[in-house]
Order: sequence, then C-alpha cells, then structure tokens
Amino acid sequence: MKAAPRVTKGPPRVTKGAPGVTKGAPGVTKGAPREYIRSMMRRDPGLSPAGGGWRQRGYVIIFEHSTPAGRAFDLVLLVAIALSVLTVMLETVAPIRARWGTQLLIAEWIFTVLFTAEYVLRLLCIQRPIHYARSFFGIVDLLAVLPAYLSLFVVGSQSLAIVRALRLLRVFRILKLPEYLGQASLLMTAMRGSRPKITVFLLSVLMIVLVVGALMYLVEGPENGFTSIPTSVYWAVVTLTTVGYGDIAPQTPLGRLLAVAVMLTGYAIIAVPTGIVTAEMISAGRVIGNRELGRRCPRCGGGAPDADARFCKFCAERLP
Repeated sequence: MKAAPRVTKGPPRVTKGAPGVTKGAPGVTKGAPREYIRSMMRRDPGLSPAGGGWRQRGYVIIFEHSTPAGRAFDLVLLVAIALSVLTVMLETVAPIRARWGTQLLIAEWIFTVLFTAEYVLRLLCIQRPIHYARSFFGIVDLLAVLPAYLSLFVVGSQSLAIVRALRLLRVFRILKLPEYLGQASLLMTAMRGSRPKITVFLLSVLMIVLVVGALMYLVEGPENGFTSIPTSVYWAVVTLTTVGYGDIAPQTPLGRLLAVAVMLTGYAIIAVPTGIVTAEMISAGRVIGNRELGRRCPRCGGGAPDADARFCKFCAERLP
C-alpha cells in the first residue's frame, strides 16, 4: 500500500527585521521589538520588561526608540525637557520674573509632575527598578525632579533644575546617531587610559605651585598682597594657568622675574595633557578599528557593523 505523502507545515511567519523570531509568540506584545528586549535581558536582566500587559507595552513605548510609539514619546519628552530648561532660565531674569513669575512657576510644577510620573513609570516597567535607579540616566532623571521639591524647604534650590539639560543626551539614541556614541566611547576609553599619566602630571603641577607660592611669600611678603602661603599658591595657580586675574601682582624685581618664569612654564606645560589624551585616543581608535574589522559577517562578508549590532545589515545573518 502506497504511503501517504508527508505534509510539510508552512514556515513560520517572521517579523520583519528580526530573523528567526516568529510573529505572534505568546507573552509578547504585537509589534514589540522582541530581539531588542532579548538583547537587553542578556546584557542586564534587571532592565528587562516587568511581565506582560501594560508594563510590557509601557516598556516598549518608554525604553524602545525604534517603534513609532516609542519614537513619538521620546521626541515629545525632548521638547518637554527643552521647554522646562527654558522655563528655569527665564525665571532667573528679573524683568521676566516680575511680569510672568506666576505663569513660569505653574509651568515649572507642571513639568515637574510630568517628569515625576515618567520616572515612576520607568521604574514600574522593568523587573529590577534599582538597576535603572542606579544607572546614569536614572540618576539624572531623579536629579531633574528633586530641585523642585527641595524648593519647598530651601529657597532658591529650584535653579538647580537646570540639570534637566543632561536629559537631552538621549537625543543621540533617539535620533539614531551611533557614530556620536561611538566617538564618545572612544573619548572615554582614551581618558581612562591616560588617567595614570594625567595623575602624575597634576601632581607635578601641584608641587610646582606649592614651591612657587612659598617663594613668592618669602620674596614679596604681606606688604605686597601675599599675606600667606595659601594666598601665594592661589596666585601661582592663576599665573601658571595663564588666567591672570590681576588682583595680586608682584612688586619687587625678583618677584616679577619669578612671575615671568611661572608664566613661561605655564605656556610650556599647557600642551602636555593634550598630547597625552591625543596619544591615548589614537591607540584606542586602533583597537576599536581592529575589533570592528574582526566582526565581519560569516555569510556575505559585510564588515564594520555598529558596536551593538547583532545581525548583518546586508543579509540579516547573526554576527559573531
């Protein structure tokens, strides 16, 4: 008897842009960037969505920048941040405060309530709120609302709300500018690499200003404005950095000669930290460049993907 032909089930439908992800899988909101959520869970499980339902939908809108709803939320948030910073700035202008003080105060509290609700929602939409609260943006979000509440107890502290401007750093993620984030990462790597050299340089500068301050105190004395060694060290710092406020100036020929030596030394050493950081940036750039060249697609050979890319942008193959 002839066997019945095998019936092959049709291939599962695949969500566009995420290879291997079946559309309509249980527990995932329709249209949610599931591959992004999975990558977030692998990097830090505490920043993954807290369960399903409204928390997961809120997570996609608040934390995900690639969905239309998430992008719209982030753009509205940026506009609100910019307007709140402008409100804080205008409130410090006396004529504007005299005429529009009440309206500015109302606007400030409206922005504070909105940002407070947003911060609470961010904590509710992730599994471990403490992870976000301790992150850079979590701390900035908290500092953005604290000054308004502190103003109820400390007069004038509402001006500290200008720290909200730091929240505008989200524009690099929202507008998809990975090249800027990559350059920022390169700069931070160079700064960390140059830390020992910069530390030695700063200690050398500290010894110079201490010695010069003591000498100027002995040469000039209190009668010429150098009333103490700390005051003389202050003069040495101002002179060595080529600022020169002019509130204290040497009067004796020997003191002026020493001042000339300090000024020339300041011009000589001003390029030292620049050279140190530049050398580290070149070194870090080579390391990052070699790392990116090594992450080529094993299928089509496409190379130099973004640092956080997990799939090839040419053939959608999983990257190593």
